[in-house]
Amino acid sequence: MEYMTEPVKHTPGHILCCECGVPISPNPANICVACLRSKVDISQGIPKQVSVSFCKQCQRYFQPPGTWVQCALESRELLALCLKKIKAPLSKVRLVDASFVWTEPHSKRLKVKLTIQKEVMNGAILQQVFVVDYVVQPQMCGDCHRVEAKDFWKAVVQVRQKTLHKKTFYYLEQLILKYGMHQNTLRIKDIHDGLDFYYSSKQHAQKMVEFLQCTVPTRYKASQRLISQDVHSNTYNYKSTFSVEIVPICKDNVVCLSPKLAQSLGNMNQICVCIRVTSVIHLIDPNTLQVADIDGNTFWSHPFNSLCHPKQLEEFIVMECSIVRDLKRNAGAGMISKKHTLGEVWVQKTSEMNTDKQYFCRTHLGHLLNPGDLVLGFDLANCNLNDEHANKMKSDRVPDVVLIKKSYDRTKRQRRRNWKLKELARDRENMDTDDERQYQDFLEDLEEDEAIRKNVNIYRDSTIPVEGDTDDEGAPQISLAEMLEDLHISPDATGEEGESMMT
Repeated sequence: MEYMTEPVKHTPGHILCCECGVPISPNPANICVACLRSKVDISQGIPKQVSVSFCKQCQRYFQPPGTWVQCALESRELLALCLKKIKAPLSKVRLVDASFVWTEPHSKRLKVKLTIQKEVMNGAILQQVFVVDYVVQPQMCGDCHRVEAKDFWKAVVQVRQKTLHKKTFYYLEQLILKYGMHQNTLRIKDIHDGLDFYYSSKQHAQKMVEFLQCTVPTRYKASQRLISQDVHSNTYNYKSTFSVEIVPICKDNVVCLSPKLAQSLGNMNQICVCIRVTSVIHLIDPNTLQVADIDGNTFWSHPFNSLCHPKQLEEFIVMECSIVRDLKRNAGAGMISKKHTLGEVWVQKTSEMNTDKQYFCRTHLGHLLNPGDLVLGFDLANCNLNDEHANKMKSDRVPDVVLIKKSYDRTKRQRRRNWKLKELARDRENMDTDDERQYQDFLEDLEEDEAIRKNVNIYRDSTIPVEGDTDDEGAPQISLAEMLEDLHISPDATGEEGESMMT
């Protein structure tokens, strides 16, 4: 018979704490944890309250030495920023854990719970948990300071167009609103022949210049002026200016091309009508319906000007109109417009109805005109053409009258217009009656040209009842399907005055 012996269990002995006499497991300091914490504070030197700068305008926190960063509440980025504020004291201990303690978002307090370790007496390692309180102090960042100052700018984009009509600027304004290119501007100033956009940084101004080059035919020049310099740190402070020039051609202008340019565009006639200005200049030959697109580089290489001022438009009445069915095309002719119809018309000025004088011309408006209709056009036979290319043309090649567009009752069109456009908030010098007339011309162009409407945000005007797409005279109108609802945030949702959701 054998006896089974159980293994001997070795249990560590206990010693008494040299401070309070409590039995404890042996440790290098021979002191219990409570007495060790009372004698040694490893968090000593770490501040328990720290201030953090916060910009209310742009919702960014200040990160020394000179950076402002965007951080969400209780995010990794904000936690890293808080720890960097006490980076020097934390280098003397070992950081084990760090986390946020929840606080009210409006309390202007951030609490971070830290767990640290440090070697103390005779190699003993002590761990301690404590909370650091961060006080959020409001401070406006440099960028917002410049925005609020409104006069402090580092770059300006000067947009100019040497023309008497502002149709291109009205179209450009709607594109800027649609794509939000006005959000980084400090100030927008409206002057006589253009707009000035002020920016706090050169990069924003360059972005605006690139946008303008993509939307309208332009060319630009850049310059800068030295404001101040620091010879010790080799830093310079400049103010940059970008001068952007838009081609001096607007919609409904009659132009005379140079013979070389007309030949390169498919042997089209030199006298053309501008039907649209987008990223290129769209021209149509009223004698053949031949169309051509001219970009900015081509225009500046072969410049041409408008023959007549918009105020020289005269009203004609259509006496007879016939459609040209068979048109002989020359060799090498370009594209023909499918949206227009070539017509031969006899017209008479409404101011000369007591005479028998009539004018014969070809027009691209054959699909719109009927006997008795009113049409606007330029009388080239009785005006002085101060143009180098037109003066060299043979008299039989210059038409007597160039018809531009059909005329409708403007008062009735304004009364039935059930839509509206947004406008840029800008400083206006003065707005006379001529500017209002030009703006009404632009609104009528939107109604008549669907291609331009596609690039513009049109909002429904709820104060005017919805009617049909055309009136009794056949004047075009914008359909309800092409309009956007002008939505606003309800005051009950935020407690403050709502802003428009559409930009």
